[in-house]
Amino acid sequence: MKYKKPNRSWRATLHEVIYGTRTPAGKWFDIILLIVIVYSVIVVMLESVPRFDERYHEFFNISEWVVTILFTIEYVLRIVCIKRPRNYIFSFFGMVDLLSTIPKYLSFFFVGTQYFTAFRALRLLRIFRILKLVRYTGASNNLVRALNSSKRKISIFIFFVLVVSLILGTVMYLVEGPEHGFNSIPHSVYWTIVTLTTVGYGDISPETGLGQFLATFIMIIGYGIIAVPTGIVSAEYASAREKIKQDEGRCCQNCGTEVLREDAVYCRKCGEKLEEIIS
Repeated sequence: MKYKKPNRSWRATLHEVIYGTRTPAGKWFDIILLIVIVYSVIVVMLESVPRFDERYHEFFNISEWVVTILFTIEYVLRIVCIKRPRNYIFSFFGMVDLLSTIPKYLSFFFVGTQYFTAFRALRLLRIFRILKLVRYTGASNNLVRALNSSKRKISIFIFFVLVVSLILGTVMYLVEGPEHGFNSIPHSVYWTIVTLTTVGYGDISPETGLGQFLATFIMIIGYGIIAVPTGIVSAEYASAREKIKQDEGRCCQNCGTEVLREDAVYCRKCGEKLEEIIS
């Protein structure tokens, strides 16, 4: 007796196409979606250029509506084909999909909201799911781990910088005064932070000799301040990598996940091959 393969429901087929990347249809769906996203972002950018908008306004408007309608249909289909729509709606990509769709509709009531469709650029993050760039998982995990380990040190450092900015800003206010553009202490603190971070807008500048001397001192401190957070994170990152290297007999070299079974061939988290890790 010949076995008859059961018919799949349309929801299951639709789910495989929209959420799956292992099938050709799923991959092509996401690739086409990415192309449309890139096109819509370029249209929004060009629309903000007056000379382009003046000449091609009607084309840009029609393009935006076509793309918005397509994304609306896609958003509804994503909700329809899953068992728990709430999980998708309140997920990161669910919120991004909603934010990238509603601005065009809001443009009926609020002028300029159509430019928020540039949020669609966030949807390009789906490319990591399509290409399955697992090899970058380990590096990103190490970086996140380093940032998490150094957040207290960086927080203390930022607080110290704010205190120094407040003190130096007050001194500059007393030295320069309103007659030289330092109208208040908050305004002077703003100048101090801009100078300390080596941004240097140039909207305010000291004119007295003592003020210029203090400005030079602040600029020199700024170079050291820029290096400190980088050094903290770099040290933590190197420490995290060294720990993984020391534990390479029981941890995945790619993502640092502990290997629980001695006979494991692949990492249970990232799927990296473990033959070279476990002897």
